Amino acid sequence: LGKEKFHKSQHWGFCNNVAMLVGEDKPGIGGEPLPGQKLKPKYSVFPAGMGSDAPAWVAFDKQVLSFDAYVEEEVPDKNQELYRIRHCKIYFYLEDDTIQVIEPRVKNSGIVQGTIVRRHRIPLPPPNEDEYYTIHHFNINTEVIFYAQRYKITDCDQFTKNFLRKMGVRLNPPASRPDDPYTKERQKILDSMNPLRPYERIDTLKQFLEHDGHVLRFFCVWDDPESMFHDPRELVLHYYLSDDTIDMKEITPANSGRDAVPLFLRRDKLPKYAPTGLYQPGTITARTVLNVFGNLVGNRGRYILDNRKTGAVHQEFYRDSDLKIGEVINVWGRKILLCDCDEFTKDYYRTKYGIEDFTPVAYKTPPPPKPEKTFPPYTGFGSEEDSLCSCKGLLPKPPQKDFKKFLEKDRSGLESNILRFLAKFVMDSPVDKDRKFIICYFLSDDTISVYEYTQRNSGILGGKFLERGRIKKPGQELFKSEPSEYFKAQDLFVGARVCFHGHNFLLVDADEYTINYMEKHANEFSVADTGFILKKLKDIAEPRSREIRQVFAATDPEHTKVIAYEPFRNLIVSITDGAFSEHEIMTIGRYYGVKEEYETDLHLLLAVAQEQLKKNSFEDFGQLSAVFVYNDREKCGVLPYQMCRTICKSFKLPLADDLLEAVLTVFEDDNKQVEYKKFLDGLNWRENQIPAFQTIRLPLKNEDDWNGQPPSLPFKKIKYLPLLDDLFGKEE
Repeated sequence: LGKEKFHKSQHWGFCNNVAMLVGEDKPGIGGEPLPGQKLKPKYSVFPAGMGSDAPAWVAFDKQVLSFDAYVEEEVPDKNQELYRIRHCKIYFYLEDDTIQVIEPRVKNSGIVQGTIVRRHRIPLPPPNEDEYYTIHHFNINTEVIFYAQRYKITDCDQFTKNFLRKMGVRLNPPASRPDDPYTKERQKILDSMNPLRPYERIDTLKQFLEHDGHVLRFFCVWDDPESMFHDPRELVLHYYLSDDTIDMKEITPANSGRDAVPLFLRRDKLPKYAPTGLYQPGTITARTVLNVFGNLVGNRGRYILDNRKTGAVHQEFYRDSDLKIGEVINVWGRKILLCDCDEFTKDYYRTKYGIEDFTPVAYKTPPPPKPEKTFPPYTGFGSEEDSLCSCKGLLPKPPQKDFKKFLEKDRSGLESNILRFLAKFVMDSPVDKDRKFIICYFLSDDTISVYEYTQRNSGILGGKFLERGRIKKPGQELFKSEPSEYFKAQDLFVGARVCFHGHNFLLVDADEYTINYMEKHANEFSVADTGFILKKLKDIAEPRSREIRQVFAATDPEHTKVIAYEPFRNLIVSITDGAFSEHEIMTIGRYYGVKEEYETDLHLLLAVAQEQLKKNSFEDFGQLSAVFVYNDREKCGVLPYQMCRTICKSFKLPLADDLLEAVLTVFEDDNKQVEYKKFLDGLNWRENQIPAFQTIRLPLKNEDDWNGQPPSLPFKKIKYLPLLDDLFGKEE
């Protein structure tokens, strides 16, 4: 019989001339089904295109149908019950048509419960055991047979009902689930039974779950009368909200002479009033028990629970409502004063009891004021900071430098963070008045160095004039206790007079980087803050607004709305009576100046580009030209700017980005198209080397080599009408 069933469902076939067992769905010769073979339909009852194309294990992932069912079992050889009703759950997993049967566990049932049928595909009962249960075999108020065990389905959950309705299944009305007669009878017996022992439920689990880890903390003081010096002893009281217990710890000051103990009071409930005598063990209990018969019936007694607690010893304990700031509590005969609490405790009392007054109780005498620390005057040996460190401790430490400032203001790429000014001597000597100096201020450590500009036939050797270092301001006492003041970056600006070690300098100009840096950080440099300067100028010139407008109009007789810088400077000086420095006037001029556009020198750009290519030994101009020609599909001799830049980058052309963009821009036409043939001819240093290349001076890379010549202003004319409008408003 087993072989017959096997041949009905499986048969042999050949694959690559190898005999092997093939599936049950493969038909016989000519497509005719084999004897006993049932072919599954190839087409669904639903029309094509409905639903998702995802596989079942994706579309029905974590989707389970749940059915309520029960099993009726016979119980032989037992008078208490003839049959048994076992309730269970049937789970049908939609992703793979597997079924699982679970029976909920019943207390003291004595039956192995839990998973009755593990999850797997369950075959149909004979004679259809070659098929498996599908979703169409399940409905409410029907029976299913799993391995000869009959299950009666009574109901299902809402998700299962909705899913079956969408599948076109007409649901039957729910059936009633019968109760197990033995379980029902046993429950009646349990309900009528009384506990043989005294039983009173005291449930503190809710309080523990709500307040576990919540602790109120109070700062207390105890004036110990038995202490030799009657000094107060500081304590910390912890009230645990989870079980209403209290513990206390003592804060032992340093060098107090007392032994440090872990706890001043161990954690327990604290009674409000200490009893006159100690209770015997077992006197205070949570429950009271009465002996009904006493010793009348031999040595056996019968005890019942005293619900009225007539013989109980009542004792009140401290609760959270009894603790507040300023209250005195009795801790086993010791008077403890609550002086303060932490923020969590304040929030707790503010929320639960509405208390708002948490004024602490002052129990400490205010500490004496610390005497002002005085330092001896500077001795003249070493730096002032180093000498001061030797006065702050027994072990002298070197003075700490501002390392963060050093990292932020140190040279980084093109950012030198060095302010350079052109200066000259302030003296009447005809030999020294024409000497020029370059003053460099290093922002990383506030140091200053001075270099003298070398001039031909002056008779003075140029070079380093003052070593780099911090310079003190003049007019300070040398041997004093207070630290000296040093020159800062804010003390240096165009027009400032400074004295370095007895040499008076006048700052007459600054390089472009310095001016731009000061304008960028206008909040640190007031002489470069346009808003501050305009407000200062408005306060001075507002009473004479009409007169100032007439003076500016007289300076511009042709009504061009612009004036030259020199007349503008003279007008500002006359208006402010010399209250403005040269740097402030220059800041206004730069803000309202008409900037001139300079045309880029083509020969200079190509010379710099050829020099870079020659240094890097780049000679692949033929291959580069072939790539340009290949990308020129229309053979018009021009390519878009972005495409040309991409081709140059792909060849790793050794040119800086700004230089490459500048050269490409020169060869652009009006349509943003680059003439790549002229561009390549200009870069080819082998065939088209620029003849005047040797006479072109490249810009200096090292900023320390700045010669100090005053840079030409990027403006020559000033728009004075916007300035007058910002100062006095628009004229009607």
